[in-house]
Amino acid sequence: MSSEPAPAAAPEQAPGPEPPAGGGETAEHRALVLTGFGGYDKLKVQARRGGGPRPGEVSVRVRACGLNFADLMARQGLYDRLPPPPVCPGMECAGTVQALGDGVRDRQVGDKVMVLARSGLWQEVVNVPVSQTFLMPEGMSFEEAAALLVNYITAYMILFDFGNLRPNQSVLIHMAAGGVGTAAIQLCKTVENVTIFGTASASKHDSLKEGGVTHPIDYRTMDYAEEVRKISPKGVDIVLDPLGGSDTSKAFNLLKPMGKLITYGVANLLTGQKKNLMAMAKTWWNQFSINALQLLHQNKAVCGYHLGYMDEEFELVGGVVSKLVNLYSQGKIKPKIDSVWPFDQVADAMRQMQEKKNVGKVILVPEAPKEESKKEEN
Repeated sequence: MSSEPAPAAAPEQAPGPEPPAGGGETAEHRALVLTGFGGYDKLKVQARRGGGPRPGEVSVRVRACGLNFADLMARQGLYDRLPPPPVCPGMECAGTVQALGDGVRDRQVGDKVMVLARSGLWQEVVNVPVSQTFLMPEGMSFEEAAALLVNYITAYMILFDFGNLRPNQSVLIHMAAGGVGTAAIQLCKTVENVTIFGTASASKHDSLKEGGVTHPIDYRTMDYAEEVRKISPKGVDIVLDPLGGSDTSKAFNLLKPMGKLITYGVANLLTGQKKNLMAMAKTWWNQFSINALQLLHQNKAVCGYHLGYMDEEFELVGGVVSKLVNLYSQGKIKPKIDSVWPFDQVADAMRQMQEKKNVGKVILVPEAPKEESKKEEN
């Protein structure tokens, strides 16, 4: 993921970087642009006109984009990896290669690809370095491809690279019905006899059980730490913490000896449409802190994970994607799509996720989905 992840051009209505050189001008295309920090209305569909791909880049006709929790935080000015507005957000998309820059040998026009970048992908056309593209496996839809990279890379690296998940262990997954949560549940199922605790509102518990969660917990009406202790008095081996604040402390206290806490987000900062200074102050005040000597006495590990800072780790991330593609091809993982929204309805898509109504991934598409795909969703 390069730091300039290659929007095809700057929005006409706002200042931005120079259009890419090479290939002449392309036809005008639509993009979602964050015009400022704040509520849902800060994202606008705007027209862009740009050039063809630079050397080492490919031009991709985008068919579907992933919506991530980081995008909600970016809208409120809480995500430090997004350039200042006006800017096109979007860290993942899927589409078809429509042009090759000079020197590109391992992609062809017509290839179906998944794309990972720091930002800039919520557009109909994007120019991206070829190293940020991954071939879609046979049989995968564009919506599934747009749901794979951010959530499954995150879940895989947390569970296996940091968590060292092994048979007969136990895992606590917060926001278990969300994108990373559903990915983590599926990946846990690839290891024998893993006990999964998952927090979500009660209406999502049947879906979680079908997906493989052993013990769903309603975090709204119960103390999840108490519920875990009732079933597993010693606690759990791994906690996935996307919440931050006081929940990180609870997570650390829930670990068994030799247990691992992996923190990868601060969802507790999001309490409404706009930035909430009280929520920020409370979260930072309650932020978990521990020194090396205390860790030594506890026999526990604390890890931090942020995919947005893996910008230059092409081999590391590429190796994980290869493993995920193999798991998909074997039928062991399959992205769960909650809903599909056209660019024009980005506010509704964000609301769906921010109000935690989604079970699985929220997807954006440049055009309204056809009636048949809408029926499949329902």
